[in-house]
Amino acid sequence: MRLHWEKNKSLCCFPRSSQRRTKMQHLILPVLLASLWTLCTGAGDWCYQSQFTCDHACNTPDKWDHANSACAGKQQSPINVVTRKTLPDERLTRFKFDNYDHIFRETIKNNGHSVQVNVPHVATISGGGLPDTYKAVQFHLHWGTDGGPGSEHTIDGEQYPMELHIVHMREKYTDLTTALADAQGVAVLGFFYETSRSANRKYDSMINALKSITDTDANTSLSSISLAQLIPPEQNMTRFYRYKGSLTTPGCTESVIWTLFEKPIPLSHDQLKTFSGLKFKDGKRMVSTFRPVQPLNGRQVYRSGGAVILVSSALLVAAIAMALGLSQPN
Repeated sequence: MRLHWEKNKSLCCFPRSSQRRTKMQHLILPVLLASLWTLCTGAGDWCYQSQFTCDHACNTPDKWDHANSACAGKQQSPINVVTRKTLPDERLTRFKFDNYDHIFRETIKNNGHSVQVNVPHVATISGGGLPDTYKAVQFHLHWGTDGGPGSEHTIDGEQYPMELHIVHMREKYTDLTTALADAQGVAVLGFFYETSRSANRKYDSMINALKSITDTDANTSLSSISLAQLIPPEQNMTRFYRYKGSLTTPGCTESVIWTLFEKPIPLSHDQLKTFSGLKFKDGKRMVSTFRPVQPLNGRQVYRSGGAVILVSSALLVAAIAMALGLSQPN
């Protein structure tokens, strides 16, 4: 307040030309400050909000379009799925998983934003309302802080501790870059995690490997593993959501058919917490590696399981009728 008064007082005592110069300075100062702020927040590579400091100038999610203009598109991911607004789609039949039980040994890498495992192109998915057969390319994860909320997609506003993305490309393509040029070239299966009281032993090899790839660009061999052991049993994957979206990191290419499964994968708190022991390139803890949910912009989200709902309703009606019949006097 005192500084404001002194400025006004000095303006009264200056000639008009000096007042004009002072007013011009007042106009220029905010522009200069804004420029400095832009240099602080908008320079460099893209990053998650948890990475940002002025010492580490990077584009946080709200400025990813500075890193890649496609991130300002109208079909961006992730999204919040509002279940009451989803529509049943009878085309969303059960998936067919081929060679998902194939055992492989691959490298698991800290790529500076997540952990990623490239997989042999032998496992495929079809059905599930997909327009073609898609082959698995890689999988990676997104998580919070020490087992706290960290999934990218949310269901009715609920954010799960972690989310697995298994990335597939159309079978006819040989590389992901080419597949992304096709509007339906990529299909990603998304799985949520929940905290369980006991450890999920199927994840032991991955959890143990994380301790060897703390630093960015570190990698290690992942012992024998299959995609099937990472996800729920096939009979538990009939309930899912479907929408058209994008990659959730720059370049944010809008060529992804998204499938989000309802059934979460259990991991213990200690297992989930292990992911937060990794480090970003600047040495900071790799936490909160998720992009905030994006606007739907008129897109429709569909759900599978319409037949299951109808059967359940029929059974419920039959049960009520039977109960009423049994309650009638002889």
